[in-house]
Parts: sequence; structure tokens; C-alpha cells
Amino acid sequence: MKHSLVVEKFEEFLKGESLKLTPQRRRILDRVYATHDHFSADTLYAWLREEEGPQVSRATVYRTLEVLSRGGFVAGLDTGDGGMVYEHVLGHEHHDHLVCMSCGRIDEFQDHEIEELQLKAAAAKGFTLVSHVLRLSGFCGPCQEKRESQGKESETK
Repeated sequence: MKHSLVVEKFEEFLKGESLKLTPQRRRILDRVYATHDHFSADTLYAWLREEEGPQVSRATVYRTLEVLSRGGFVAGLDTGDGGMVYEHVLGHEHHDHLVCMSCGRIDEFQDHEIEELQLKAAAAKGFTLVSHVLRLSGFCGPCQEKRESQGKESETK
């Protein structure tokens, strides 16, 4: 989706919330849509501090992420370790996540069979599915190899 359309939709959403598109909110929106990585609020704040532009407080970052989330511009992902990361989602196809419990790596995936099973499960319970978040936790390849090699080391001691 073109960035100008994202900005336009954000302005419309803000008007509906009786809020204005301040230079700080615009800067946060622009930075969020400039990355394709998952990021924490603190990471976003650090990026904004390193770059030129209107000064943005940590509180403004947190409040604006909440607004962006409410409006469907970003989605939050609980990393399973008490942390929350975000990604921009407007104009992007739905996907699910694999989260490494060791290094925090996040891999995205799509599986139409899983999507169909979820729809069937919801229908069987009389639910009309509107949205969902699927996070699978485990260990990425490199971390699993490290765990296995550490396990072998402890067996020999």
C-alpha cells in the first residue's frame, strides 16, 4: 500500500477519534512504515532519537502505538517473555509467527491448511471468526543446535 494512502487513512482514523495528526504522530507513523522488521516500543523510541525530526517522548511513542494498534495500522505480538513487538499490517496479507524462546528471532509464515482448520473449529463452536493471532514458540535452528551441543557436553562431564 502506498505510504500516502496509509497517511490519509491514519488522518481519517484520527479524526474519528477526535485526535489530530501532530508532527510527532506523523513521524512515528513514517518510521513504523519505514521498516519491515518487528520492533519494540523502546526500539522505535531509540530509532527516533537517533534520527532528525520533531522531538518525540517515550510516552508519545507508547500512546501512538496504542492508537496505531486500535486503528489497525500495527499489530502487537506478545513474544512470550513479557515483551511486546509490533509490525505494520495495513495492506499486508495475514501471517502467523514462529518465535524463538532463546534468541527472540521471529519468523513469519502462512499456511492455508491451518487457516481452514481454525475456521472449521470456530464454526463448530458457533463462532464467527473475525481475527486471530497465532504464535508458535520454540527454538530456531541455530539455537536448537546450540542446545543440543550443550546437552552433549553436559552428558560427557
